[in-house]
Amino acid sequence: MFVFAKKADLAHHLAQIGNTKKTVGLVPTMGALHQGHLSLLSKSCSENDITVISIFVNPTQFNNQEDLEKYPRTIERDIEKVRSVSENILIFSPTVEDIYEGNTQSVAFNYDGLEFQMEGAHRPGHFDGVGTIVKKLFEIVKPTNAYFGEKDFQQLQIVRKLVKKHKIPVNIIGCPIHREASGLAMSSRNERLSEEAKEDASLIYKVLLDAKQKFSTKSAKEVTDFVTQTFAKHPAFTLEYFEIADETTLLTCKRKSVGKKYRGFIAVFINNIRLIDNIALN
Repeated sequence: MFVFAKKADLAHHLAQIGNTKKTVGLVPTMGALHQGHLSLLSKSCSENDITVISIFVNPTQFNNQEDLEKYPRTIERDIEKVRSVSENILIFSPTVEDIYEGNTQSVAFNYDGLEFQMEGAHRPGHFDGVGTIVKKLFEIVKPTNAYFGEKDFQQLQIVRKLVKKHKIPVNIIGCPIHREASGLAMSSRNERLSEEAKEDASLIYKVLLDAKQKFSTKSAKEVTDFVTQTFAKHPAFTLEYFEIADETTLLTCKRKSVGKKYRGFIAVFINNIRLIDNIALN
């Protein structure tokens, strides 16, 4: 197994082993790997000749310094988890200096409005940071396919828009959300939850399932009010937002339209730890 700390070394290695007939899969992560990440790796390994996983906590996508400092970093354990999938996966775990070359700032991107909804509204500059690091990774690895989990569905749509607007030759593949037995969406931030908080957090998915059921017969406003009122009854949670949005435009649904796909998006705090999730509603 190869672990690269410098982008030049990884690029050189890929140039040596690659040729025009080999496909390269990329799984971008910030580490603290869980089964959801490993499923992306397995899919990439099954669909590509070469698989690269990046493990890099990207500072430019954090608008909260405390969140950045507390983000779990478990590189040795992550390497073992990658090895459990395949010994042939290439690991790219660079430093901030290597990636940003002394200028740790994000580039401003225009995602045709996708960046102003939900996460973008509550985390200013977040998607500029996401676009900056993803574009850098694409330039370093030059993947054929790149794999992203649907738990960060807005991010997935942002990356698709990035690739389209910048004409980057990579296929973006979205993969289903992996969940704990309780229904809680797997997330690196779950590592910061106590066992009690994890149990409590299972409420998030239960409410989303109820919202999905209600959406078939009730208006978007009625479903949104139901979610808001449900979390108001549970003092362990602080609901940041629940939005029903068009899957393509991410614009908030005011009135349901036939033929459009809608998704419910949620962000909540429990014990000052921010969790997000989403569910297809129709």
